[in-house]
Amino acid sequence: MTLVIVVKFGGDLVANKEVLEKLAQDIAEVSGKDRVVVVHGGGDIVTAIAEKLGKPQVFITSPDGFRSRYTDKETAEIYMMVMAGRINKEVVVSLLKAGVKAVGISGVDGALLKAERKKKLIIIDERGRKRAIEGGYTGRIIDVDADLLDALLDKGIIPVVAPVAIGDENEVLNVDGDRAAAHVARALKANTLVLLTDVEGVMINDKLVEKMDLSKTRSMLKRVGAGMITKLYAAIEALEGGVEKVVIASGLKDKPITSALMGKGTVITVGT
Repeated sequence: MTLVIVVKFGGDLVANKEVLEKLAQDIAEVSGKDRVVVVHGGGDIVTAIAEKLGKPQVFITSPDGFRSRYTDKETAEIYMMVMAGRINKEVVVSLLKAGVKAVGISGVDGALLKAERKKKLIIIDERGRKRAIEGGYTGRIIDVDADLLDALLDKGIIPVVAPVAIGDENEVLNVDGDRAAAHVARALKANTLVLLTDVEGVMINDKLVEKMDLSKTRSMLKRVGAGMITKLYAAIEALEGGVEKVVIASGLKDKPITSALMGKGTVITVGT
């Protein structure tokens, strides 16, 4: 039976050419029998380029522990340039080198990812107090055009999705890559969402948590750091939307996706 698999990896993996090459080779192998969609991040690369352009980046933390980029209009333009341009095409090229057809597409193209612009953001300021600020150009995904992705998949093409969305007023919005992958997986009714990172999975007291259900995942939200919390929220959103399984695993090992699909990492399902 052909499965639908959504794979997301971040900028730390993209920036390492050797790692990206291994990822591409593994995606080529997996896509030989299953339908694969790739969603990439790249926030660290965006930050580095923005600062070279003389635009220091500002990061904020929500009361729930999310750490995110504050995206004003200029930052949104840089974000789109780097995420949908340089990073997206580097991933596409790596897949082409691995012998598979791949097409880079941002959430703006064809209105693939539609998002609602956040009018206000509640943050924790430097004094530890809650404060409301303008939402800037950050969005919350409200719709994914699954037909567009299916059309590419039907032609044997791997879509490579950059997490940039279009708003109600046709403005470009920054959206979180992990959450974007969760929404893509939901829309495609994916069997598995694989979230690759630079650690083995969810670690508690330096020990890997191999399996979790939804209830345990929710209870873990206060026990993990800012880097993992978005992945847990993404896992919850994916499973609540009908995805069968989410695996959080290391993207640094050989055949990381094949390994994750075999259950290596933290496997999250609705029930035990």
